[in-house]
Amino acid sequence: MSTDSLHQRLDAWVDEHFDEQVKFLQALVQVPTDTPPGNNAPHAERTAELLASMGLDAEKHPVPSDEVKAYGLQSITNLIVRRRYGEGPIIALNAHGDVVPPGEGWTHDPYGAQIVDGKMYGRATAVSKSDFSTFTYAVRALEAAGVPLKGQVELHFTYDEEFGGEMGPGWLLRQGLTKPDMMIAAGFSYEVVTAHNGCLQFEVTVEGEMAHAAIPDTGTDALQGAVHILNALYALNNDYLKVTSNVQGITHPYLNVGQINGGTNTNVLPGKVIFKLDRRMIPEEDSASVESSIRDTIEAAAKSFAPARGGKNLKVNVRRLLLANAMVPLANNKPLVDALQRNAHDVLGEPIKAIGTPLYTDVRLYVERGIPGVIYGAGPRTVRESNAKRADEHLVLEDLRRATKVIARTLADLLVA
Repeated sequence: MSTDSLHQRLDAWVDEHFDEQVKFLQALVQVPTDTPPGNNAPHAERTAELLASMGLDAEKHPVPSDEVKAYGLQSITNLIVRRRYGEGPIIALNAHGDVVPPGEGWTHDPYGAQIVDGKMYGRATAVSKSDFSTFTYAVRALEAAGVPLKGQVELHFTYDEEFGGEMGPGWLLRQGLTKPDMMIAAGFSYEVVTAHNGCLQFEVTVEGEMAHAAIPDTGTDALQGAVHILNALYALNNDYLKVTSNVQGITHPYLNVGQINGGTNTNVLPGKVIFKLDRRMIPEEDSASVESSIRDTIEAAAKSFAPARGGKNLKVNVRRLLLANAMVPLANNKPLVDALQRNAHDVLGEPIKAIGTPLYTDVRLYVERGIPGVIYGAGPRTVRESNAKRADEHLVLEDLRRATKVIARTLADLLVA
């Protein structure tokens, strides 16, 4: 069978089963996986049940509860579906089921998976339960084509991307449960991502001394101290604008303070303030140097803060919450990149770039172990278009259909005997 004929057969199978695929995705979205709190084992059980109804056996790999709780979550069961065809490469397809909580501002039920004007609305429709669906139905299309295959495909459905991946793909890899030759992770349809930013996150605790608001000079205002430190960090952030990455799609480093808590009451000088900091690192940066710079900046700012007469000096503690290294392209990812670009061009009818992204993902955990990986899946041209991690997150269903065809064709190009 010619390549064109096989691709047409795969496309036809996806079209014939697309309504079924959409219902599968709806069922996945309708089981909440808010992280935190991170009680994700029930979703894995439901996913395994749905896969079993298609004849796909999912191995369940629960992470020990003591490890999960020490990590700050409630439950994680990662899934592996192994499809063995013969001698040849093992290709892993990874998507994550954990999601950030919905937040406010939704006009659709965040777990309703409602379809309006060709779009499915709900948390994780775009990132990345959509690609549970994309990857599952691409594999089913490949197997239904009835052609001799070589190698293996593994579906990795994991539940720790939002906290960094160490208890998701990282745990599977550390346990020796998988060792693929190449991998594709959940992404969007109009670009093949070959590199991404890294991320450092910190919790900074600023302690002063509480005092009555009527006599503030008898204490040390932790909030004023925190503001002093924040100003130093934001000045550092301005300096990052002068640093540029050589990777297309990635601009410069930046930091964000996303959460601040503190104080006890309106009429009490705050004695403690805690804020959480996110620092994105371009691929060219060294994480140890970045962390040292952040810590030095905070320490210098704390020392330069002048408390009220008679007040105590600030006490500051910096705790690292997350280190996610940047993803750097491996030279042997070329077969994946070429196949995805070629097939995406044919299905979407436009050139598809291989670029970097400012996000960070689980793919780095594979790449750090020498496994060539790229990011490709169902979604729009930009994160903003889909409202990913915002209210009214949604997925254009035609993007889901097209991405499934691209993945099915790519698997065929790499695995047909």
